[in-house]
Amino acid sequence: MDPQPAPDWQTTTWLNTPEPLTLERLRGRVVLLHAFQMLCPGCVARGIPQAQRVAAAFADAPLVVVGMHTVFEHHEAMQLASLRAFLHEYRVTFPVGIDAPGLGGNPMPRTMSAYQMRGTPTTILIDAAGRLRRQVFGVHDDLVLGAELQTLLLEATQHASATPAEPSVSAEPEGGCVEQCEVGEAV
Repeated sequence: MDPQPAPDWQTTTWLNTPEPLTLERLRGRVVLLHAFQMLCPGCVARGIPQAQRVAAAFADAPLVVVGMHTVFEHHEAMQLASLRAFLHEYRVTFPVGIDAPGLGGNPMPRTMSAYQMRGTPTTILIDAAGRLRRQVFGVHDDLVLGAELQTLLLEATQHASATPAEPSVSAEPEGGCVEQCEVGEAV
């Protein structure tokens, strides 16, 4: 099966970027999309630091790290002002989009639904052609992530003609928050 185009992001606001980001605008670059919630222990302890390390390590590569604050619980506590303070305190400098609320009272945000995410943190890899290549729920292993990113970067720079591997989804969360995860609750 060939990789499919990654779904468009549906956001209400963007932080740490002068204008909204779209997959079309990022075409030609590998994208690491890090979906998180600021009250998710796995996101704070492992996911966000990993995304920051990737952004720093690949700063000169055709790769962009994008955060997606995708709130599916504790909506009243995770407002824009709180997120701005969170990003400042944790020194998050990569662009962060705020996932649009679900339609018709659905607590699941639109981008989260479009990607069929199970919770946070979720790491999504999109190749330079805008295709979904990998999606991992929970914290992604650093070495595996680095190897996957390097593969996608090599494809991007060499204009590989071979058909890429199909996307996969990790079945086992490590330190992730699933729907209705309470702060401090072990997963």
